[in-house]
Amino acid sequence: MFARVWTFFTIMCLAGTMACLSGKDLRLFPVPEERSEIPQWDMTILRKPPRIYDVGLPNLNPEPGMRAIYFEGLPYQGKPTRVFAWLGIPRDRGDVRLPGIILVHGAGGTAYHDWVKLWVERGYAAIAIDTTGCVPDSTQGMGVKYHRHEHAGPGFGGGGFSASMEPVSDQWLYHAVADTILAYSLLASLPEVDPDRIGITGISWGGIITEICVGVDERFCFAAPVYGCGHLGENSYWLETIFQELPSEKVEHWISLWDPSQYLGSAKMPLLFCNGTNDKHFRPDSWRKTYREAAGPVSLSMKIRMPHAHPPAGDPPEITRFADSIVQDGPPLARVTEQGVWGDKAWVRWEQDVPVKSVELVYTTDDGNWVQRDWMSRPAKLDSFGRKAEASIPAGTTVYFFNLKDEKGCVVSSEYVEPES
Repeated sequence: MFARVWTFFTIMCLAGTMACLSGKDLRLFPVPEERSEIPQWDMTILRKPPRIYDVGLPNLNPEPGMRAIYFEGLPYQGKPTRVFAWLGIPRDRGDVRLPGIILVHGAGGTAYHDWVKLWVERGYAAIAIDTTGCVPDSTQGMGVKYHRHEHAGPGFGGGGFSASMEPVSDQWLYHAVADTILAYSLLASLPEVDPDRIGITGISWGGIITEICVGVDERFCFAAPVYGCGHLGENSYWLETIFQELPSEKVEHWISLWDPSQYLGSAKMPLLFCNGTNDKHFRPDSWRKTYREAAGPVSLSMKIRMPHAHPPAGDPPEITRFADSIVQDGPPLARVTEQGVWGDKAWVRWEQDVPVKSVELVYTTDDGNWVQRDWMSRPAKLDSFGRKAEASIPAGTTVYFFNLKDEKGCVVSSEYVEPES
């Protein structure tokens, strides 16, 4: 993108027992400079399609083209596990092999029938897995209740921070990542699916899982993490809460094992990172550090006060356009190529297939806590060729970036800039 210019997701709030601390009181946990403790998965196992089992639950009786399944996961503490998933295949596909997508929910979520249905209607074979050993109680809606099933592996455990010193193969993220890669292998094995055109999107903690997976398995042809990012020990909701309560060695060990920044340097496929300016959990500074770690081409979409939620909020239209451009020969999103400043004016330049209709300078004059900053926007002036725009930087601006909106309503962002630095 820049030519290298350079969920219930509140994680249950620990019953409200941890108050946010001021910045000067926080213990910080930066990512280690060397990747010394990256977990190892047996990829010869994960790249084989897992065995599928019937769920046998009459309340999960979906429409044609949709199927509720279990598939075999990795053993947990010596016992076999199964993973619940919704699997959907477009019915009227003819003789064409379909693109596919893996859908990964966030904290407080499960595998959603309606999320799979959305992507099936877009022409994709889709699979949504439950990463916490649960099964939903119904098919309809994005707020369905769910319960643990008898074949479950490790539970979510608030992200697994307090369990970080346990054997790696017993930890939640070890299984969540393995299950997601197994879902790819399952989807790729289906005769209706093109195994070379399968991508992934994940929301909140599903975004973290997505970022780890694409650094572990190069088969994914695109990825779109929403909200979720790394560098959680430098600025995040968890830094202000649970990290201040846990022993340092537990937090440091979790960061060394699971922070997504440890993995993205191996991710060479195109990535689209989506987030909001005021996200409570994943802050813009940590988000920027994270996407800069990616080895492949990166696109950004950061919207003012984007809600933190499962679809529809967590399934913005930019992801469909992004995916279609890679696996369906659709027109790509605008691609920011340069940005800079001249005097008191900032400018941005881009390439486009779908014309950019408008450009805004998004800015704040606040500093300190990202969650509490007030963001504003002002129109930028497009040049006569429609591929460059500029805007005056308001006095007192502490952070700004450009948002480009094309004729189809999709938003692409430039990197944010802090003028004083």
